[in-house]
Amino acid sequence: MEDLFGPGKVEETGVDQAAPLAARMRPRSLDEYVGQQHILGAGKLLRRAIESDRLSSIILYGPPGSGKTSLAQIIASTTKSHFERLSGVESSVADMRRVATSAAFRRKSNGGRTILFIDEIHRFNKAQQDVLLPDVESGNLRLIGATTHNPFFYINSPLVSRSQVFQLEPLSREDLLQVINRALSDSERGFGKLKIKADPDALDFLAEVSDGDARRSLNALEIAALTTAADSEGVIRLTRSVAQESIQKKAVSYEGDETEHYDTISAFIKSMRGSDPDATLYWLAKMLYAGEDIRFVARRIVIAASEDVGMADPNALVIAVAAQQAVEFVGLPEAQIPLAQAAVYLATAPKSNRAWAALNKAMEDVKQGRILAVPKHLRGTGSKLFGGGTDYKYAHDYEGGYVPQAYLPEGRIYYEPTENGFERQVKERLEFWRRQFEAATGD
Repeated sequence: MEDLFGPGKVEETGVDQAAPLAARMRPRSLDEYVGQQHILGAGKLLRRAIESDRLSSIILYGPPGSGKTSLAQIIASTTKSHFERLSGVESSVADMRRVATSAAFRRKSNGGRTILFIDEIHRFNKAQQDVLLPDVESGNLRLIGATTHNPFFYINSPLVSRSQVFQLEPLSREDLLQVINRALSDSERGFGKLKIKADPDALDFLAEVSDGDARRSLNALEIAALTTAADSEGVIRLTRSVAQESIQKKAVSYEGDETEHYDTISAFIKSMRGSDPDATLYWLAKMLYAGEDIRFVARRIVIAASEDVGMADPNALVIAVAAQQAVEFVGLPEAQIPLAQAAVYLATAPKSNRAWAALNKAMEDVKQGRILAVPKHLRGTGSKLFGGGTDYKYAHDYEGGYVPQAYLPEGRIYYEPTENGFERQVKERLEFWRRQFEAATGD
């Protein structure tokens, strides 16, 4: 009798047919790897380092399903290195020491190299991460850490400084379609031996709502293919409704030319700018339901916090950045909560674009060649031999932290604050300082 809980059937090709489709379809080489052309395209740094076997320890930072594990395995295979895998969730210091000891022995006995891949490395505490340092520094092993969290915040500085950080992006719709179609046509690892007829509309839907996650799209495809009964002709027909059921998400119209995508984000931004929290929440809900990339939404909120709210409520940027970090930290579905809070905060905040407009004016001056020399009293200490910096007045030495002093060689005003929100106080303060300057200088 077959053991239901034993290992799955492994064919002569070495493929475990009981493994999930996403595991079976992992790319085996850089040529099979899909996406991340900004770091793996022809002539790019990471690809050159892998192909020339000149890779140091690296940290792969990116969202789920973007190919971090697959890339680590490809690197080990291409560089003919022994591959060890640990998890930041399950592994211990003892596990790391065991791998390090084996790596040192392998290196001394036959010159063999070891790649230690640690998934979710950010889950290790500082002490656990410190254990890796001596072996990484000595070259006993090459570390490949994978994380969905910003490594500059969640991984020890000494470890980051000894590694190169590469950021992976969510896969594009075109990337995911390539992954899905390869799984449908591959007879060895995918569904190529099955009679599957997939509507292009169904595949487009799976690619659109998978949030750039290859694993998610393949899991949905597997469920759809294996749970859909064949018709009278023995063909498994994958329709849009089957795709929706397999990923448990209904379709919201995002047209193929992406017009709807851009129209919706435009409506969202304009609703926040127009101070309508209800419209803001509706367009946010539509994007979230359609599977819009939550990082894209968070980025637009951060931009709007400065572009549209600005100095009228400087705290808006704090809220927006906090929401962006919360999105990275908690992921879906909970990430919807800080997005909603930040969007409503921006929609109900007082508005001003004067800081942004002021920078544009200054940029135009620079662009048009209206360049000003730095006044002598503002120059650095290196210019003292030429009279620079000697007459500078240190503002903190004066009452109120202000002293009338020219910071441009000619009078120019770029920033003109509004009466809105906090910016009214800024306006009053600036007018007071400008009156003092005029009284002291006569300008």
